[in-house]
Amino acid sequence: MENQAVKPPIKSQGLRASRKAVSGRTQLDPERWIDVATDVLAKEGIAGLRVEVLAKRCGVTKGSFYWHFRDRQALLDAVLERWREGRIRDIEKTTAVQAGQELEQLHYAIELYGANRNRKGMSIELAVRDWARHDSRAAAVVEAVDLYRLECTRRLFVASGMTEASAKSRSLLLYACVFGLSLMHYDHFDDDPADLKRRIAQHIVAG
Repeated sequence: MENQAVKPPIKSQGLRASRKAVSGRTQLDPERWIDVATDVLAKEGIAGLRVEVLAKRCGVTKGSFYWHFRDRQALLDAVLERWREGRIRDIEKTTAVQAGQELEQLHYAIELYGANRNRKGMSIELAVRDWARHDSRAAAVVEAVDLYRLECTRRLFVASGMTEASAKSRSLLLYACVFGLSLMHYDHFDDDPADLKRRIAQHIVAG
């Protein structure tokens, strides 16, 4: 997802190395701080996002952090923005479809989000939502993402011929289903869990 930095000429590398030696510390790219913070968030929740802990995990001093971020809140805002942008890109890609293929795309969205293949992504999602329970900024970002998700699928339902009221209820039901399934253990509820999920999707999409 991130552009890889182009390696500088050998002469520049030597100069950079000498400067690093003089400074006695390593300066990380701000994106690296956000990467590490997101990993910690997924594993430990918001309580784990402490500057000293992140610096130790990165193998640098706290001074490296303040080189890029004004304070801890600035990092938290960056983590939220990274999550928001990623989720919006994801739903836009998932619901992009040519006219006449809306129902097929809705089935695809349910299959994709209900597959539980991306354990890390779901861990981050749950951590952000738990964060939002106690923080107004996080809550505003989560609400914005949820409304955008619902709007994208609502448009697919409307384009497939459903009424506005039906499209809104189906869109909400779709996300309630896929997020609920991600939290439940139901493999032994039916002899064929995959077919069970297909039947559920059919109910949501076609009624």
